[in-house]
Amino acid sequence: MPFEGAPDFTLSDMDGESYALQDFRGKVVLINFWATWCPPCRKEMPALEALYKKLGDESFAVLAVNQWEDADHVFAYTGELNVFPTFPVLFDPESAISEDYVVKGLPTSFLIDKKGRLAYRAVGGRDFDHPEVERLFRELQTEQ
Repeated sequence: MPFEGAPDFTLSDMDGESYALQDFRGKVVLINFWATWCPPCRKEMPALEALYKKLGDESFAVLAVNQWEDADHVFAYTGELNVFPTFPVLFDPESAISEDYVVKGLPTSFLIDKKGRLAYRAVGGRDFDHPEVERLFRELQTEQ
């Protein structure tokens, strides 16, 4: 896949509300592909929430795309967390979107710039609450 435009998608959250990537154009978007059975995914969820609380406004969004699991299972998992995710948790039950993004392992995260271009890809768990990571996101937020 060329490292240019991010494939658009529309997915639903636990409440059946639909989210389309194109609706976030003009924002920096972190798309995180994950599953509850994935230990690194579980570890990075609180850091994603911390990052979102710091940066989430008109210019930054987090979309957590769950793979293969149903809403009841994910809801039970998020209820066990110390912090409940306030960003959208979306469902890709057939893993069609992860195929569009050529996800080979979980977690995999993509950073989309304000123009809808893939800026970065990270395979494996990350400390999203690290100051250097936050600096990178802030730089992308200030780009025109």
